[in-house]
Amino acid sequence: MDTLETRELRYFVAVAEELHFGRAAERLGMAQPPLSRAIQQLERRLGVCLLQRNRRGVRLTGAGEVLLHEGRAALDATVAAARRTRRAGGADGPGGPRGRLVLAVKAAASHELLRKLLDAYAAEPDSAEIEVLPCGLCEQEELLRDGRADVALMHTPWNSLAGFDSEALTTEGQVAVLPAGHPLAARETLSLADVGDVPDLPLARWPTHGTYAPGPGPEIHNQTQLAQLIALARTVAVVPDSARSWLWAEHTAVPLTDAPPVVTHIVWPAHSRSLALAGLIRTAARL
Repeated sequence: MDTLETRELRYFVAVAEELHFGRAAERLGMAQPPLSRAIQQLERRLGVCLLQRNRRGVRLTGAGEVLLHEGRAALDATVAAARRTRRAGGADGPGGPRGRLVLAVKAAASHELLRKLLDAYAAEPDSAEIEVLPCGLCEQEELLRDGRADVALMHTPWNSLAGFDSEALTTEGQVAVLPAGHPLAARETLSLADVGDVPDLPLARWPTHGTYAPGPGPEIHNQTQLAQLIALARTVAVVPDSARSWLWAEHTAVPLTDAPPVVTHIVWPAHSRSLALAGLIRTAARL
């Protein structure tokens, strides 16, 4: 059979993530024997072995790795569909309630572009209500995939646009943000090499999909933490030029001559058919 039930996927993903039938059953709130039978039935229906079981435990086969990846995506899609459907309400019907769109933005991003977009869209006839959802570093992708957001402002080269549709809105350079009293802060321009190996001022480290690259610099979790560590001369950060809007008096921003440009995109799920979202994208493209 070429179809899978959501229940089967939930069962398999739990076992594949726990690699232990007992823990998976506890996580699902069910007994272990029916869970084991359900996985065996799934393997028979698909005609493949998904899990290798022995006395040492459970491990995924190649086919199991594929189903884990695809199953997570499918379960996320069902949750996303439910969330977006509830938000849409009856907005497309005559006399229905006004629709609502959730727009995910990086909390530390410049507010100027966002303000222009919100004001321009609000002036459009039949515009939907926009809920702005500030999020952490590189969280927009996850929020779009699981339906907590309908649209996002994302920034390359840091965010991945894979699997989404997008429209480029602005392009800007990057700056190094240093403690105001540091010798490098007196320079008119800097290169990435200049700030990449300063013994007393290691580069701040940003997360990529929840993980941090190795290095001596501090792991950055939010804008306030970053601002304080720079002011205390514990780190230097490479950020878009628009980040000047949140700098403190204890900071100095110096342009970088060789940093790649930062492009801000409006991004949405490729399969979206929301009329309200289409209107927002058209407005953004005209800015």
